[in-house]
Parts: sequence; C-alpha cells; structure tokens
Amino acid sequence: MTKIIKTSLLLLATISVVACGGKDDKTQPEAVYESERGEVAEMTMSEKIKLGEDIFKGKGNCASCHQTDKKIIGPSVKEILQVYDKHNADLVSFLRGNEEPIVDPSQFIIMQANLEITKKFSDLEMEALIAYMRSL
Repeated sequence: MTKIIKTSLLLLATISVVACGGKDDKTQPEAVYESERGEVAEMTMSEKIKLGEDIFKGKGNCASCHQTDKKIIGPSVKEILQVYDKHNADLVSFLRGNEEPIVDPSQFIIMQANLEITKKFSDLEMEALIAYMRSL
C-alpha cells in the first residue's frame, strides 16, 4: 500500500511539474490585422492609413489632444511632423518612449499618460499611425 501511495505521489508531482513548467512568456504577440481583401498579408497603404486613423481616433487617444492643423491641447499633427522632419528626428522613437519631446516640451507632462499607450503599439500599429498622420 505504501508503494502505491509513493508511486501515486511521484506521478502526481511529475504531472504537476510538466503541466506548470516551461517558460513564462509574458510578451504580447504582434497584432495581426486582416486587410480589406480578407488576407493577413501585407496591407496596402490605404489600409494602413485607415488602420492608423482608427488608432488615432480610438485606441491611441491621440485625437483628444491633437487636430490636423490646429493646436488645441497639444500641437497639431502638421506641426509635429514639420518639426520632426526639420530636425531629422525619429517620431516613432519618441512615441516608444526612447526620445525626449522636441515640439513642445513644456506640454510633455500631459502626453506622458498617452505614451504608455503608444509604447505598447505593435510595429504595424505604429507604422499605420504614422502613415495616417502623414496623409493629413
């Protein structure tokens, strides 16, 4: 009887280790978007711009502070792109939280909460957002 209990406990422990073991993968997978054509393949520029618009107005919460050509809370999209292009700076790097603000640093404190959102964008989402901004 003792042998059966020991064997059962050993079996239970082995199953627990196997079932709960392995690496804990906390990274989020790249977001995948189907194109309008129903494919998961490369998106067309118009599809990226549409996705970027959805992100700008929705998930990214960008539209709450930025308009196309008028400063409301934050600088306009056109001003942002103009300054980043003039200084040959990397807007994506800023949106990922890797660069200091160059457009209106005094307003940066307001932007910090949204940077927590943009830092988590997939490469495709970030590319789409920039494509939309440049299309305005």
